[in-house]
Amino acid sequence: MGVHPLKKFIYHHGITAKTYNIIRNYRRNKFNKLSDADFARQYYRKNTGRELNLENPVNFDEKLWYLKLHVRDPLLTICTDKYRVREYVKQCGLEHILNELYGVYDSFEEIPFDKLPKRFIIKCNHTSGMNAIFDRERPFDSVYYKHEFGYWMKRNCFWDSREWNYKDIVPKIICERILEQPGKSCLDDYKFMCFDGKVRLVFGETGICMADGSHNPDSVRNVYDRDYHLLKGVRFTRNNFPEEMLPKPKNYEKMVEYAEILAKPFRHVRVDLYNIDGEIYFGEMTFYHQGCCSKVYPEEMYNEAGSWIDISNL
Repeated sequence: MGVHPLKKFIYHHGITAKTYNIIRNYRRNKFNKLSDADFARQYYRKNTGRELNLENPVNFDEKLWYLKLHVRDPLLTICTDKYRVREYVKQCGLEHILNELYGVYDSFEEIPFDKLPKRFIIKCNHTSGMNAIFDRERPFDSVYYKHEFGYWMKRNCFWDSREWNYKDIVPKIICERILEQPGKSCLDDYKFMCFDGKVRLVFGETGICMADGSHNPDSVRNVYDRDYHLLKGVRFTRNNFPEEMLPKPKNYEKMVEYAEILAKPFRHVRVDLYNIDGEIYFGEMTFYHQGCCSKVYPEEMYNEAGSWIDISNL
């Protein structure tokens, strides 16, 4: 899919770019006056078609919303920040799985493209999915990305789905080495769903990244147990794919070990890791998967995953 041509056209005209971003902010901010609980009910209903039970939460999303509304641990903010989480990974003794960092900047205009390697990925540390790939040998629309990164650098993503852990992140732009997997256009992604520090589910995803670095909304996902046995018929929002497309990776047990080390302090967290021919790399940590609006099949799995989230003593 990539960037829509109309959006590129808008961003290449100063007045229309400003007007477009004013409209974007209006649409995103019009629910800001709602309480967190009222917002949660409306947001969940809009995205799942279901009613949210916050009084007696049962399923996976209801328990996550309860955590979202009640947990205020500063460590969540550090681990959500795609830059500062590197501190936490180092403290856990896992510095060797961090990707190479080329630079950290306060604006898109500060990036010294001529002094950095010829290819790298550009990310915001305080958003989900605001990425771009720079390749000196390919066309790169710097005008478009100046406006797009400029928009996100001014936006507090707390308001998008009321994830408190985003609220106090200081926006930065980070540039990192592009990780590449031989024979594939983008990396396979392994998402370790951890509950009280233990891996219970693993999401294996393929085709998640577009050629320009943006997320592919049509990527596919299989669900596995802790030992990487496919849970046939189980879906978390995305469609499944043939099992043979994503065999058990080398050093899988190490991935589980690293995910559980990182997840130890938290009631629930999703730890994303990459594996390139047995070499493990850290991706990110996510506390409220899918904004707490998953579509889980069958219903039994929705409720079983909810039973693994401890909301006592909150």
